[in-house]
Amino acid sequence: MLLNRIERVLMNNPVRAALQRHVETRWLLKIGGPMRGGKALEVGCGRGVGTEIILDLFGAREVAAFDLDARMVQLARRRLAGESARVRLWIGDACEIPSADGVYDAVFDFGVLHHVASWREAAAEIHRVLKPGGRFYAEEVLAGFIRNPIARRLFDNPLHDRFDAAGFRSAVENAGFRIVGVRTIGQMFVWVVADKEDGAMHRER
Repeated sequence: MLLNRIERVLMNNPVRAALQRHVETRWLLKIGGPMRGGKALEVGCGRGVGTEIILDLFGAREVAAFDLDARMVQLARRRLAGESARVRLWIGDACEIPSADGVYDAVFDFGVLHHVASWREAAAEIHRVLKPGGRFYAEEVLAGFIRNPIARRLFDNPLHDRFDAAGFRSAVENAGFRIVGVRTIGQMFVWVVADKEDGAMHRER
């Protein structure tokens, strides 16, 4: 689902970028640590702030990123023009990622899956494109926020099959991940880091 005008303003401003870089990213790093090289995918890149963070703070060697909104991809291309050798951008859908199986060392979701009506399909796609042992970093908005009357008036999020923290964690596990760590803020927000189990790990159980 594309962001409405209010959401685009709120998500694409310096305050949001500062929070993402200095607060939200710090929590993901505390839970899951950096990548220290490797190839990352960002699901729903917006104007490119998250891709910058993945390169600068998580230490990815290269990042592939996409967004459903062509305008956001255009802004990301401008923002990341100096990193063109390490960044690939395209317009795309989280439920149909045009990548082969097992190609990424990490996948990042900076508050995107709650916008996706078929978010469980997106989680399965994320699992598919990760390498065995690859890491999924996610920060998400929960049903407690989405169904708040003020949020419903301002934002155009899907309302059916929205997740709370336990529901998101369960769906991530059902997609084939092993949870590394979780942090929540009330019924509003959750941060989850999870690994795709490789065949050897699974057989040893």
